[in-house]
Amino acid sequence: MLDGTVSIPLLLLLGEAARTAGVPEHLVRAETGSAATADEAARAPLPSLIRLWEHLSHALPPGRAGTHVADTAALGSLPAWDYLIVNGTTLTDALTHSAPYHQVVTASEKELAVHTRGDDLAVRYHSSAGDPRTTAAVHEYVLAYYLRRAREATRTDLTPLRVAFSHPAPADRSALARAFGTAALEFDAGVNELVFRAEDAHAPLPSGDPRLAELLRGHAGMLLSAAHPLPGWLDLFRTALDAELDHAAPSLGAVAARLASSPRTLQRRLGEHGTTWRAEVDRARHARARRLLSSGLTAEAVAARLGFSDDRALRKAFHRWSGHTPAQERRALARQDRYAARADLGTGAARP
Repeated sequence: MLDGTVSIPLLLLLGEAARTAGVPEHLVRAETGSAATADEAARAPLPSLIRLWEHLSHALPPGRAGTHVADTAALGSLPAWDYLIVNGTTLTDALTHSAPYHQVVTASEKELAVHTRGDDLAVRYHSSAGDPRTTAAVHEYVLAYYLRRAREATRTDLTPLRVAFSHPAPADRSALARAFGTAALEFDAGVNELVFRAEDAHAPLPSGDPRLAELLRGHAGMLLSAAHPLPGWLDLFRTALDAELDHAAPSLGAVAARLASSPRTLQRRLGEHGTTWRAEVDRARHARARRLLSSGLTAEAVAARLGFSDDRALRKAFHRWSGHTPAQERRALARQDRYAARADLGTGAARP
């Protein structure tokens, strides 16, 4: 299941749009991280994309953030999706046959709906980013993006039959009017919808290649099958914290430096992920202590390796973590090892 993740190219597109909108670089890098070096099948956490949208939608006036991203989205920015939706015999053919692969770029396959209305073609999209201003920017971007791709596919400056948004109208609609080529924009419509006239929807695409479209759909299907999540920020933080445990007692400043962050920002990000510095240090120390005990080290040696003052401090920590002593934990780990060994040999479970 890919819900809860988005494509790396979409995350990078938002990052570039955020930079050009004036969002501070450290905020952009905090969300894009190592995404630029990820492989084609990697997926980014949806919360990273939403935070970029939040930064972007509050960096620009209402009614401008979505069209700004669409303006940034040159053909090829989202390679697995861009070329798919501009190839086919007609615009209707291209969009209806590519719709089942929509999750190759977004978080949920249920966000996009492409259907015919008589001879007209309608594209509907719905997503919720929590913050109404951010959600409005997302909806404006998506409809502006599909209009841009339709114009590129048909090589005409077509004007849609209908542009409707579920959110209220912004005070200034000029950017939206320019993007859609019409001031006849509907707001509070209960739906986010772009409708193409029949003559635009069914006109032959000048460079549409049905065989290429079939190949691209196959490629999109393979990407979906091979998709895997890119480590999120919390994963990266925990890796940095574990590395600091190699030097006994970890410090907030040292871990923040590993993440090219400030201690204050690091604590804020932990709060956004529903955890705290102390809780994470406890989690990491507990996991490391269990591994060290299972390797045969004494409680005194484990205490020294983890930066505790003595083995009594370690015993207190273990009681807080699990209600056990280090000795009880060692015996429990030994029983687990015997159970696993017998299971591997196919001789049944060990007795508790």
